[in-house]
Amino acid sequence: MKLLLIRHGLTEWNVEKRIQGRTDIPLSESGIEQVSSRRLSAELRKLTWYTSPLQRALQTAELMGIENPIIEPALTEMHWGDWEGEVLKPLRKKLGDVMRDNEARGLDFCPPNGESLRQVQERIQTWLAKIAIKGEDCGAVVHQGIIRCVYSLASGWDMRGETPVSFDWEQGHLFEYSDSGTLFDGYTGVDLI
Repeated sequence: MKLLLIRHGLTEWNVEKRIQGRTDIPLSESGIEQVSSRRLSAELRKLTWYTSPLQRALQTAELMGIENPIIEPALTEMHWGDWEGEVLKPLRKKLGDVMRDNEARGLDFCPPNGESLRQVQERIQTWLAKIAIKGEDCGAVVHQGIIRCVYSLASGWDMRGETPVSFDWEQGHLFEYSDSGTLFDGYTGVDLI
């Protein structure tokens, strides 16, 4: 079965390079314009669609003409705890070795009072097992962190260092999964017309 993931449009915090996490930031005017130019093919519109409960994902789904998506809490962005609202580069400089050591933990990276990447993957795996029972292709409007975690599950990347692929966030991200919800190795970028 196929799983197509689409990242939400830009927010003001994206432009400012702020860590959003679960802070519920709406799309910016430029994000609305960006998403309004995307279109789904007739084939993709027929998928069963899911979305993160955060408004930036819900707005993106609506602007792309996705009707009645299923709101799925498991698809919400990673909880960045005390670091939500921070800008990553200055935060790295301020925290120095503490941040480097935390990032070197890969899947066990965890912001203070936040959620680890491994915990994000666990909730995604639970959701995949649930949708696999239905045996249908589906799509979801989600967050960059969710797409990266799905890629990690599919490829075995331990989330240390740079992502082995260069994602084009204007594209959809296509994965395949089994009837047990296990992701197959592989990833394809899909142009949105």
